[in-house]
Amino acid sequence: MNPRSDDLLAQLALSPAETGLFLDFDGVLAPIVERPEEAAPPPETREELERLVAEYALVAVVSGRAGDDVRARVGVNGVVCVGSHGLEFEPQADRWRRTLAAFAADAPWPPDEIEVKGLAVAFHFRSRADEQEAVRVLDRIADSAREDGLVARYGRKVLEVLPPVGSHKGTAVRHLVDEHGLRRGLAAGDDTTDIDSFAALEGLDVAVRVAVASDESPQLLVDAADVVVGSTEEFLGLLRKL
Repeated sequence: MNPRSDDLLAQLALSPAETGLFLDFDGVLAPIVERPEEAAPPPETREELERLVAEYALVAVVSGRAGDDVRARVGVNGVVCVGSHGLEFEPQADRWRRTLAAFAADAPWPPDEIEVKGLAVAFHFRSRADEQEAVRVLDRIADSAREDGLVARYGRKVLEVLPPVGSHKGTAVRHLVDEHGLRRGLAAGDDTTDIDSFAALEGLDVAVRVAVASDESPQLLVDAADVVVGSTEEFLGLLRKL
């Protein structure tokens, strides 16, 4: 990180009582792994989260995973966990859960590569030897989702299908900012959906947007970031400066 990055972090650390930290899980707190069910933050990351919870107004994990799943994986009391890209705040959540579960059950994709995440369904292809063929099949699944009125979008080696509502990570972050009366914030992510979290910090006195970048990360995320780190280990180092 450069001196400007250190200065931005110092501005947050000066006033932890009015600062919120909004963190993605996979690729930010936990390294990306071949099988999503094996993802976990290292013990030293959990220790750092415990320290931050005691010092900052809010530490939140806003993830594409289901809320209960990410809460169990984080395993730190006091961390607010919001799942399904923030869609868990959606009033019609139960209705969309049923719709998405039915869509996943009918999709022509191996069940062990489908992750039903409450208000989102992920079709993974990280383990596929022929990614082009996998994407061809997933494109047809995406078309089918759109025909059913759902939203389909690609992320890091995954096709996600979601309900057609206006809620997303950004609306979840904004909800928490307003709820806690925050004036400063940090958002960290590694994929396209995290750009919404970045945008939700607009208007705060101090806003720090952190991209945990890899070869799979979208350039738009990197371009929108104030700080770029290259791994979950580097991001842990950043947290230690807060």
